[in-house]
Amino acid sequence: MPHRETFTNALELKKKRFDELHVLLADPKVITNTSEFQSYSKELARITPIVEEYSAFTKTRSDLEDIKNVLSEKGHDRDFIVMAEEEGHKLAAKLEELRSKIEDMLLAGESGGARDIIMEIRAGTGGLEAGLFAADLLRMYSKYASNQGWKVEPIDASLSEKGGYKEVVFSISGKDVYSKLKFESGTHRVQRVPETEASGRIHTSAATVCVLPEAEDVEIDIKPEDIRIDVYRSGGAGGQGVNRTDSAVRLTHLPTGMVVTCQDERSQLKNKAKALRVLRARLYDFKQTAQQSKISQSRKSQVGSGDRSEKIRTYNYPDRRITDHRIGFTVHNLEDFLNGDIDEMVKALQAEERKLRLQQAK
Repeated sequence: MPHRETFTNALELKKKRFDELHVLLADPKVITNTSEFQSYSKELARITPIVEEYSAFTKTRSDLEDIKNVLSEKGHDRDFIVMAEEEGHKLAAKLEELRSKIEDMLLAGESGGARDIIMEIRAGTGGLEAGLFAADLLRMYSKYASNQGWKVEPIDASLSEKGGYKEVVFSISGKDVYSKLKFESGTHRVQRVPETEASGRIHTSAATVCVLPEAEDVEIDIKPEDIRIDVYRSGGAGGQGVNRTDSAVRLTHLPTGMVVTCQDERSQLKNKAKALRVLRARLYDFKQTAQQSKISQSRKSQVGSGDRSEKIRTYNYPDRRITDHRIGFTVHNLEDFLNGDIDEMVKALQAEERKLRLQQAK
């Protein structure tokens, strides 16, 4: 458990920021600046629940102190003392419950748990089978998102044969998206007999998943002069749905060389807006990774190395087994898992991270 002083200081800072945001959102200059107003509103919405819990925590702590003070006084009869002690036990239990809940909220906030995400899935080794596995992962995350009540929005895709994907990019928005899916970054391996394998031999293929927390406009400032914009005609299967205009967009961030494409929308402006979201998320991730690499201790509080080339999970079809190698956790419900029933794995990864972070905070 974190030191009580550190715990209280962190919450006092949240309360101070909470008060500052109320002042800022009442400022006419902020009100007339749409992006700034939205950014502050989102930040206020993120920290309000933890400030409310902190208010409940401080009241409970004060009530408990009052009980202790009363019990330290002499002259009370036995029945009164028993009643006060029982009330004290209840308040102490409630205080620890609130402390644990607030710790979880603080840890989630530190790791960006409340953010929406951009997810990128790419076929790795394994040729056609890797592309089909990438499609399986897309379906798995889409179904999990649906079960959670989240919104999935396509951004870009490069198809392979037989319904597979060379690469697919999409966003997921909703409550606690990043806190639940941030552990999915890394290399996912599949061991199964491909449909195209006549001899029935088991093949191992792979796909990589990248989870990027979405960044606010005010967090990552992209200068217009730092971007080269190219437009081209979207690909399509033909027929009435084919795009006959140059609506697809390719953004190149000149300082870093990052390239983002988007052709999901028929509107060039909408494709540009989506591409900017991806670019902003990648730049934010690049910035965060650089900061974390300077702090060696931060790696000790993470599940896995954080390296996206790390093999994090194996999906074994013959044994109907999924194993996460970072925490040595295995489940045997492969069909349900690939249909979006991944919550048991998600909770195991969250529990391990919480344990590591609390150990570090001691």
